[in-house]
Amino acid sequence: MRTIQFREAVAEAMSEEMRRDEAVYLMGEEVAEYNGAYKASKGMLDEFGPERVIDTPIAEAGFSGIGVGSTMTGARPIIEFMTFNFSLVGIDQIINNAAKIRQMSGGQFNCPIVFRGPTASAGQLGATHSQAFESWYANCPGLKVIVPSNPADAKGLLKAAIRDDDPVIFMESEQMYGDKGEVPETDEDVVIPIGKADIKREGSDVTIVSFGKIIKEAYKAADELAKEDISAEVIDLRTVRPLDYDAILESVKKTNRLVILEEAWPFGNISTEITYKVQEEAFDYLDAPIIKINTADTPAPYSPVLLKEWLPSSEDVVKAVKKVMYK
Repeated sequence: MRTIQFREAVAEAMSEEMRRDEAVYLMGEEVAEYNGAYKASKGMLDEFGPERVIDTPIAEAGFSGIGVGSTMTGARPIIEFMTFNFSLVGIDQIINNAAKIRQMSGGQFNCPIVFRGPTASAGQLGATHSQAFESWYANCPGLKVIVPSNPADAKGLLKAAIRDDDPVIFMESEQMYGDKGEVPETDEDVVIPIGKADIKREGSDVTIVSFGKIIKEAYKAADELAKEDISAEVIDLRTVRPLDYDAILESVKKTNRLVILEEAWPFGNISTEITYKVQEEAFDYLDAPIIKINTADTPAPYSPVLLKEWLPSSEDVVKAVKKVMYK
């Protein structure tokens, strides 16, 4: 094992898969000459050349469409958005083309494409650059949606996404690119299956489910709760479509309580779906109502004071856990 940054894990995953399969290429704004907006493709232009690491104009609809079309010729593109906020410009290509090619062609065409880039808030970037679209894309049949929270998961899941024959939305975070973590040696081919959650911390009193960068607040909360002899089990979903319902249900049957932490607007999100599924299949195991913790139901504020209030925190998680435990 060795310690590397999140951005290095992403670059390694892409590079290793491009060496493995010549059909894989990377395209997006500043991915080549600039080594990526967040340096997540550093060194790739030098190794693979401009035909496989391709800089584009600021035209998300255009290069998303080129990527989708190229899958019909046997290519396996990785399309990088500088932020998933900009994917809205090309969302027609993702929702109406990539997600539906297999069905509408009667199975004649697969669409092995990965759309990747940062999601959710990243500090004072304003309302139009601080949005979480995981639940939007997860709502569309035909798409798989992955949101890793650490370098090892990022590398293993990105490799799986690139090899997958269906379109995958791979969401990162601008605030995680510098995060460090242990990953297997470069020559070890470690691919993490899509759709499998991971129990990051075992516990017996309450289940906390989260994913992406906000899960760090769950870890902080679990540490604080442990000081009061409250044992929290923390589950990292990693993939939100397909969702690992079994992992959540088994944990709830053990702990009898559930708190869900998600950086998203509160209406109709991933935590809403989990809440419904648990009450449907594990209602008799619950000793308290499920609590879901989301952002405030407003566009993200620019003010740092307001932004801190808008985002869920470890303190919110601690309060929610104590509430479901009637403490």
